[in-house]
Amino acid sequence: MTNFISLQTIVRKETTRFFRIWTQTLLPSVVTMALYFVIFGHFIGSRIEKINGFSYIEFIVPGLIMMAVITNSYSNVVSSFFGAKFQRSIEEILVSPTPAWIIIFGYCLGGISRGLVVGILVTIVALFFTKIAVHSFLIIIIFLLLTTVVFSLMGLLNGIFAKKFDDVAIVPTFVLTPLTYLGGVFYSVFLLPDIWKTISLFNPIFYMVNGFRYGFLGYSDTPVYLGFFILLILMFVLFLVNLILIKKGVGLRH
Repeated sequence: MTNFISLQTIVRKETTRFFRIWTQTLLPSVVTMALYFVIFGHFIGSRIEKINGFSYIEFIVPGLIMMAVITNSYSNVVSSFFGAKFQRSIEEILVSPTPAWIIIFGYCLGGISRGLVVGILVTIVALFFTKIAVHSFLIIIIFLLLTTVVFSLMGLLNGIFAKKFDDVAIVPTFVLTPLTYLGGVFYSVFLLPDIWKTISLFNPIFYMVNGFRYGFLGYSDTPVYLGFFILLILMFVLFLVNLILIKKGVGLRH
């Protein structure tokens, strides 16, 4: 019961935080994705031939939803956890009997919640531009949940090591953004030259976008189960790394 109360408290704090400042946490992603739909989906997409039988906007909608989910689940955790470090409020949690795994679960559930909320909002916006088909609702949910978990854990890892505000922005700017744009959001890897096709296969975000797109369109560049196993491996590895670091107090104790 004590652990449940601790978990509930952290989750309530995290969800209340991003809902309270929704103009900074939710609205920007909705506006940005709406612009993507207008520019890439409508203006440019109308001039692009169909990809594997799907219109260009139908093809990119799952990728754009996933891009918003990745960005928000990651940024929610890293900004909140680093803020707690900066304000020294994380020390109050560390000296309490709250287990490390509860801390991880609490912050990640906050990131998962924001990622899912943004994903739903972006999907609603997409409906104004195109019809959204659903091939497998189960696949959509599985890839959506696993992706939010993985990037929430990555955000926590970044928050643990971050020592200043600039460190919070380095990974999203120089790692996540390039990997996302090169992850097949706007194209099929089969359209790429062989060298870039091979490079794309080493990008984990490609498998997330690919599996998520399969849930909508029933089309996949690679086997869906491969993306599922990659997400599971990343999730367990990141959880264990975060657990060890928090227990040792790396980046948390002065």
